[in-house]
Amino acid sequence: MEDFPDVDAYLEASEQWPEEIRALRPLLVSAGLDETIKWGKPCYTHGDANIAIVQEFADNLALMFFKGILLDDPAGLLEEVGPNSHAARRMMFTSVKDVETHADAVAEYVQQAIAVEDAGTEVPPRPDEELAPELAERLAGDPELAASFDGLTPGRQRAYNLHVSAAKQSTTRERRVDKIVPRILEGRGLSDR
Repeated sequence: MEDFPDVDAYLEASEQWPEEIRALRPLLVSAGLDETIKWGKPCYTHGDANIAIVQEFADNLALMFFKGILLDDPAGLLEEVGPNSHAARRMMFTSVKDVETHADAVAEYVQQAIAVEDAGTEVPPRPDEELAPELAERLAGDPELAASFDGLTPGRQRAYNLHVSAAKQSTTRERRVDKIVPRILEGRGLSDR
């Protein structure tokens, strides 16, 4: 992943969707968002909260809202990101005309996302997701570990659970729990450095 100093440098290097990003960018900035580079992509924030990120794909440009599940979407423009993503929703664009056509919707989603952050609204957990039995058992038997796990963001908790539950054998799941315990106690996520 290339590290760009700012969005201008990112745009100079972009070969897939630079004009669409240039059309989208003023909509986000004029709505009061700050822009930066995170994860090698243009990211738009409000205070310390990530609101949206621009993602270039082969067949479209996406504007992903981190807490998109909490946004009202009467036009049905927000799509789920994938099976392992619960909160994020994204809009897809394939031309500058697409961006221009949906400019009002982008502005509305940004305002909603800012209001969600200002209100301190948290994404509810997935109703159907249970912890891997080996992880649940370890948390139940270790109050310090349980407190540390509860202190993690929902996304970090979910990443640990997916990592553990992906193993087919119980012995492998137990080994995975053994390996992640120190990271959880340190308050770090599975992918944190």
